Amino acid sequence: MGAVFDQVWEIVAVCVLVAIVLVAGAVGLVRGRSLRQRELTPPPAPPKPSITTAPPTDLDTDTERGRTGTLEAPPPTAPPEPELDDVLVEELPTLERPASARGRLVRLRARLARSNTAIGNALLGLLSRGGLDEEAWEEVEDTLIRADLGVDATGELVDRLRTKVRVDGSGATDEAQVKAWLKEDLLELVGPDLDRRIASSRIDGRPAVILVVGVNGTGKTTTVGKLARVLVAEDRDVILGAADTFRAAAADQLETWGARVGVPTIRSEKEGADPAAVAFDAVKAGGEIEADVVIIDTAGRLHTKVGLMDELGKVKRVIEKQSPIDEVLLVLDATTGQNGLRQAEVFSDVVDVTGIVLTKLDGTAKGGIVVAVQRQLGVPVKLVGLGEGPDDLAPFDAEAFVDAIVG
Repeated sequence: MGAVFDQVWEIVAVCVLVAIVLVAGAVGLVRGRSLRQRELTPPPAPPKPSITTAPPTDLDTDTERGRTGTLEAPPPTAPPEPELDDVLVEELPTLERPASARGRLVRLRARLARSNTAIGNALLGLLSRGGLDEEAWEEVEDTLIRADLGVDATGELVDRLRTKVRVDGSGATDEAQVKAWLKEDLLELVGPDLDRRIASSRIDGRPAVILVVGVNGTGKTTTVGKLARVLVAEDRDVILGAADTFRAAAADQLETWGARVGVPTIRSEKEGADPAAVAFDAVKAGGEIEADVVIIDTAGRLHTKVGLMDELGKVKRVIEKQSPIDEVLLVLDATTGQNGLRQAEVFSDVVDVTGIVLTKLDGTAKGGIVVAVQRQLGVPVKLVGLGEGPDDLAPFDAEAFVDAIVG
């Protein structure tokens, strides 16, 4: 019995040993396969970085909004281009808005009055002292002639005043009465009923054309620039023509005046270019953009040089091949007196002057030139320059002018 028991235990032990060996082999086989599989399988790629952007704002568009998550980095973008309006605001200069020309002479009458005391205070002092004899009347005449009223106009005015003083019959004449007489007679000489309007509006579907002439030194180009300001203040569309091609920097000067109020200037970049061609181009451009008025500046032509006057006549003829000339303004220096009158005669023969611009009327006691030049040419003074400021060119007002002179 004991032998059988021992034999059974031996069999059991052998079976257990075999089972252990089999289990160990199986485990080793599995580990080997797993190891070989690891050696053949490449390691997984590392996770891509996560890009986290700020939350979108109200100004973001769909294509500009960021998103949180695993995304490819977006390519760099160029900064946005400025809006067109922003560019225009930065590049365009600030345009000036000229003061209205209406009543400008009235506002400047004090300045004019200070410059014409020879006619006003001197005459009032003479006429109001009473007991006027021939010597006193000669002094009155001399005062008026020194003020450039002219011999004929002076004679007429003195005759009228003598008649009124004689009719009054008083030995001592009241200053207020004398002032009233003087205003009345001067106003009649200045011509309150003359048409002083300037052609500045479209005529029969074309721009009005103004030709500005005068000798060097009268302030002609400056007057053209100031006239452009007067018309811009009246809401006119203006074009300037720089036909003074012989004076250095004349075109630049005119272009600067125009740019300040948004007015284009037609010019030639070539010094000494044909002024008639520039004038022609300016009138043509005015028609193309449907401007209200074209103002042509011309060279300061010396009236003693016939060739230059012939050139001015050529400019006029070339313009008229394309458009009538509606206004010819002659710029005169108020301080030149009788010399200015001689200039006026020569220019009028060449270009049919329609109106006078008197510059430098401030600082001079020669306001009588207004009467003299009107009588000489038979055309009215339409504009007066009363200072150096950009808005010191004023439409001439006869009553305001006489009031300023007499006081």
